[in-house]
Amino acid sequence: MSKKKATLKLGAAFAAFLAASPAMAEGEYGVLMKTLANPFWGAMGQGVEEGAQAAGVKYFLQAVESDQAAESQLNVCNTMLERAPVAMITAAINSTNLLPCLKAAQDSGIKVVDLDGNLDPEILAAEGIDITFSIGSDNVLAGAQGAEYLVSRLGADATGPVLVIEGLSGNITGAKRATGFAEKLAELAPGLEIVASLPGDWDRGKAANITNDILTRNPDLVGIFAANDGMALGAVESVFAAGKGGEIIIIGVDGNSDAVKSINEGRLTASVAQLPYLVGKQAVENVKVAVDGGGVERQVIVPTLVLTKEVMDAGTEPLLEFVK
Repeated sequence: MSKKKATLKLGAAFAAFLAASPAMAEGEYGVLMKTLANPFWGAMGQGVEEGAQAAGVKYFLQAVESDQAAESQLNVCNTMLERAPVAMITAAINSTNLLPCLKAAQDSGIKVVDLDGNLDPEILAAEGIDITFSIGSDNVLAGAQGAEYLVSRLGADATGPVLVIEGLSGNITGAKRATGFAEKLAELAPGLEIVASLPGDWDRGKAANITNDILTRNPDLVGIFAANDGMALGAVESVFAAGKGGEIIIIGVDGNSDAVKSINEGRLTASVAQLPYLVGKQAVENVKVAVDGGGVERQVIVPTLVLTKEVMDAGTEPLLEFVK
């Protein structure tokens, strides 16, 4: 499904749920994401919708205008509380912006779920917030897989400069991906030097500018790791504009529809697919178990997949089923 169709489909579903009276909201799950303009969250929304249908539960979904709209997301979270859902599945923009809302939800007996591992356990503990569970990929491992792929292409004895484009400053997800990449790269190929590790704020244009700047200073750049696909695609634009397309290995994280298209076109080299559809689907399934009184692991890990043109062309990887 295209990004536009997925967004429209989710928007229609959301409108239908909002049309329900407050009384009808009883027993529903509230789902708070970042922005549906990002195909990663669009795919996760598809998973939530299909998981809810399969589990026979009702939900209402809200999102904000961008991956950086922290204050707006807190306001939306507080509004969601007024509907008194039995559970709130939240993808916080950073580790702190939703804390007052999540504390209020907990105090009201609402089960709180950390969607995609955006909350810092130490901060939660300090604030006295006890979430029901956290679900997502292992972000340190995702970064490490990016490094492993880069070394598999260049060789353990390779040398040369590498650029890391981090996520939004203060966001634990992006920090873990960048850390996982840097640590594994140093272990596997110490001759590959990270010459810059800069926050791209999940922004494609900013990532393109960072790449252009680093390329000017390091024309022999051999690899770029970006903490999400949007930023990786920004890097792709600058690399091709500089006439170095195909020369520099560019790796993103998410495995979203735009990344898949770029990989198939021979532009983006690879993406560590986080399988957001599967994350969304399993989030709802596990919430139902918890709401029904069953036990759920505090940390639910969804697998990742290094997505390349070769993997997609072969079509034999079972996890490809969940790449949306």
